[in-house]
Amino acid sequence: MPLPTPPSKLGNLLPPDEYKAKAATPARSAAKKQTVVGESAESADYGRANVATPMAHAANAATTLRPVPASSASPVASASAEQAAPARGRKSKQTAALLQPVPAARPQAEPAASATPAATPAAKSQPVVARAPSAKDPAASTPAAVAPSTRGTSKKRGASTDPLEMQKLFVLDTNVLMHDPSCLFRFEEHDVYLPMMTLEELDNHKKGMSEVARNARQVSRTLDALVANAGNISDGISLARLGSREASGRLYFQTKLNAIEPVEGLPEGKADNQILGVVRALQRDRMDRQVVLVSKDINMRIKAHALGLPAEDYFNDQVLEDSDLLYSGIRALPQDFWTKHAKGMESWQDTKTGTTYYRVTGPLCASMLVNEFVYLEPQNGEPAFHALVRELNGKTALLQTLRDYGHHKNNVWGITARNREQNFALNLLMNPEIDFVTLLGQAGTGKTLVALAAGLAQVLDDKRYNEIIVTRATVPVGEDIGFLPGTEEEKMQPWMGAFDDNLEVLQKTDDAAGEWGRAATQELIRSRLKVKSMNFMRGRTFVDKYLIIDEAQNLTPKQMKTLVTRAGPGTKIICLGNIAQIDTPYLTEGSSGLTYVVDRFKGWAHSGHVTLARGERSRLADYASEIL
Repeated sequence: MPLPTPPSKLGNLLPPDEYKAKAATPARSAAKKQTVVGESAESADYGRANVATPMAHAANAATTLRPVPASSASPVASASAEQAAPARGRKSKQTAALLQPVPAARPQAEPAASATPAATPAAKSQPVVARAPSAKDPAASTPAAVAPSTRGTSKKRGASTDPLEMQKLFVLDTNVLMHDPSCLFRFEEHDVYLPMMTLEELDNHKKGMSEVARNARQVSRTLDALVANAGNISDGISLARLGSREASGRLYFQTKLNAIEPVEGLPEGKADNQILGVVRALQRDRMDRQVVLVSKDINMRIKAHALGLPAEDYFNDQVLEDSDLLYSGIRALPQDFWTKHAKGMESWQDTKTGTTYYRVTGPLCASMLVNEFVYLEPQNGEPAFHALVRELNGKTALLQTLRDYGHHKNNVWGITARNREQNFALNLLMNPEIDFVTLLGQAGTGKTLVALAAGLAQVLDDKRYNEIIVTRATVPVGEDIGFLPGTEEEKMQPWMGAFDDNLEVLQKTDDAAGEWGRAATQELIRSRLKVKSMNFMRGRTFVDKYLIIDEAQNLTPKQMKTLVTRAGPGTKIICLGNIAQIDTPYLTEGSSGLTYVVDRFKGWAHSGHVTLARGERSRLADYASEIL
């Protein structure tokens, strides 16, 4: 009887019972030349071309092996397994080296005691019967067609999902386009879908001189540039055509109007209901995509959720969800600050200004921001420590002590700081190196008073700026009273009652306001104080001006950008507002332009922010702010 081929790199992959059967019946093994194992056993050429495919089949077959119970195994098979075990142990390293580049399936069965390392990983799934791959079995003939494993997926494999499954399709409502004309490019790798009713509403709002009409026209021009020479728009238009680096998705238009079924129970003629019908049709037809409605209309989102449709607000220009998390510009230091940061501390004093500098190193310095105020409450009779973070370098910070504007000799146009926050604000307002200041606070905290006093002192006394320009958002609290007669300044005069009230307070302090202050009259102050309308700011450039933007919480981020970019050389801009008193529709505390600039400018070396906390108007106003 001829002996079978000695154990080789491929022969080691055979289970013991099959190896014994091959030794007993060599004729039958020679007859089955179409099987992958038979071809590998009879071939003596182990080149790359002859080994790669059989090895893949053998690896796939090795993952479905099951150990033969001891009770059911025959004595002959057991003896054969004992003889084959040493040979397999000698060839285990070679077998593992051959199997390494072959992408095999995950093992699913417990290995036998004599299995090679390539087949040793155990699985807790239900074992299957071991069988040799045959040429008639399509799953065995194709290495890629391996049965999926029932074993639990690892974290790494679970994190890697198909990109198409993660990609979303955002359906935009009209108010999103009119709120932010550049919103088409704010969705990164996701796709954007515009219903036909959105374009129809966009066309209805394009006429006029308002900000909404201007935004509608800008969106129309952007869409026209995207559609131009785009070919078949039903396949989508790449949003990167106009050179946008943020957007990598595609823009889709509604091209089939008859395929949209109206929402049952809702009026068909209303635009919002037709957009909801488009979202529901997309969710039904595009099962491979996550369709999301984006709208600034709260009722629109509520109706979408009631119909089982996903809907979201436009979050791109929203800085934060909770206004309590807004940057305050002030940090309270712990009582052990000097203990933990005294190592290697350096200090020196500027003899001209009397300012003391401290260079400290410690863990708290890494979380500080430039131009952030820090303070340490006085204890055991020690004086309070108030400082400004001047420079930052890793865990090293340079702290600069402040000028005490609460002292009468340091008054600003006769006004002294009544609390710690007002002192911080006056240090920013009187600092020529600070170009942009934002002051937040409730009613009666002194925002307008300290800003106007600092402006008069630097315009009339220091001659640092030429004039004071005051503007504000003309958003009424109640009903509109109609057109106002007169010039631009006369039309703005009813909106400037807060400045008139503060000017009356400042004019009573002429005796302590310096040489210019004593000689100043109401006409002189009026000659240096201009009231401008916000509607005519576009295209202007202010040079050496002290610009005050009052009620800035009613501005959108786009309007705020328009005003701040008007600053020329030597101009200082001060934004005042209370985010709890927003009167503009569709604006919230998180999407207000004032919140937007506070978050974006924090940490810049030429800007500062302070949130005023204590009311100083009167005891009646303070008590009303607390209980009402």
